[in-house]
Amino acid sequence: MSDKPLLVIGDKTYSSWSLRPWLLLQQSGIAFDEKLLWLHRPEFREQVRQYSPSGRVPVLCHGAVVVWESLAILEYINETWLGGRGWPQEAAARAHARAIACEMHAGFAALRRELSLNLRRNAAPLQPGHDAAQDIQRVLAIWEQARTRFGAGGPFLYGDFGCADAMYAPVVLRFVVYGIELPAFARAYADAVLALPGIIQWRAAAAQEHS
Repeated sequence: MSDKPLLVIGDKTYSSWSLRPWLLLQQSGIAFDEKLLWLHRPEFREQVRQYSPSGRVPVLCHGAVVVWESLAILEYINETWLGGRGWPQEAAARAHARAIACEMHAGFAALRRELSLNLRRNAAPLQPGHDAAQDIQRVLAIWEQARTRFGAGGPFLYGDFGCADAMYAPVVLRFVVYGIELPAFARAYADAVLALPGIIQWRAAAAQEHS
């Protein structure tokens, strides 16, 4: 098996799901190849089927191993290259981190609908509807609890950057793009995510896209 995986992603402007494993690979210093497929072009469906059994991005190809769904890819990266360091080492923190990662993977439908990722958006701040506002408050509660209980060792949810932060990084970008006002603790966390070299690189690449 080749040690260098291939990560197939969508446009950096729009693909929040692609950002998650891309960011974990990038921030962990893992060498990987990248294949970008344009989400809104007619050839996307045919192209993505060459890599992904679900017909969606992202998908990680590592030798004979094919992993789709962002959270499953994060777990594979954690097990294959990080030796478990992608999750907190303490059991209670690790359980909490996995729970909030699963919640992000499965939930927040209104937030996704009203604040869909579009890094080209240049408009007035959004006033979210009731359901999206409830989702935003839930995200803030998650961040506050993680930082308060487990985040003393650094600026991220569990101190050091890890899988949970990769899952919530696109939400940080959504909050920026839509001008969502954040309390001080959340602003500090968002600033730490925005300062990551991987996030800076992703946003710069998105600014150059012409899909």
